[in-house]
Amino acid sequence: MTKLPVYASLAYLICNAPAAMAQTPSPLGEWQYSAGIPLEKLFQPTNRPDWEVRIGIGSTFEPRYDGSDRYHTLIGPSTDIRYKDLAFLSTGEGLGVNVLQGPNWRVSISAVYDLGRRAHDDPSRLDGLGNINPAPEAKLAGEYVISKEFPLVFRGAVTRSFGGSNGWVADLGAYMPLPGSSESFFWFAGPSVTFADSKYMNSWFGVNAMQAANSRYSQYDASAGLKSAGFGVTMIWFVNKHWFVTADGALKRLLGSAANSPITQTKTGGVCDVSINYQF
Repeated sequence: MTKLPVYASLAYLICNAPAAMAQTPSPLGEWQYSAGIPLEKLFQPTNRPDWEVRIGIGSTFEPRYDGSDRYHTLIGPSTDIRYKDLAFLSTGEGLGVNVLQGPNWRVSISAVYDLGRRAHDDPSRLDGLGNINPAPEAKLAGEYVISKEFPLVFRGAVTRSFGGSNGWVADLGAYMPLPGSSESFFWFAGPSVTFADSKYMNSWFGVNAMQAANSRYSQYDASAGLKSAGFGVTMIWFVNKHWFVTADGALKRLLGSAANSPITQTKTGGVCDVSINYQF
């Protein structure tokens, strides 16, 4: 009997772990919100229940806003509910459906949420800039796995905000399992890059005439283009059949006009989150 790569025996572990809590924007790579989902279908295409439910609680330590050098901790639920290979409700991927798919790829549409930015997140630095209100977003995403023998996963996503920044964001990333995994522990890593249009960039990093008059900053126009690049690592540890712990970490470097913005306090931001979960 031919022995599959170690990734096959661990695919169930990877894909039954919910993604990191989605707090957008975040230094986490876009791929970290759905890591492992395409591997599950490739390695375990049959004998899956119609309903897959995992719930838990997680905490995230991340910058107060994009470009901030001050951090805070967020605590909230970690939920991942999937019906067959069709619909999902996840703190990572949002509420959505897989509209196109194959054995090693899928295309999904989902509704997600942007938490925005409040002046009270950092009054001494954001006073006079106003708020970026929380807003719903629509996301079109696609994933592709090269093969079982070489399980490199590519993911791309385009997100449109309705309210808040009213902008477009595009993320490209890749990841794969790493050596040193076992039957109860698994980890994988990869890079990502983010692009944004001028509406998004000016909402987060620009300073218009009114904001310049009401704040300590000079007027600044942020242009569309490459926003950031980063690298992330995700780990899963199964305590037993039902209980497991996930941990995610990432570093992101702001680039272009986002890095040069007077609002940006640091070009490099990091994030670390941990969740404890139960799968039924």
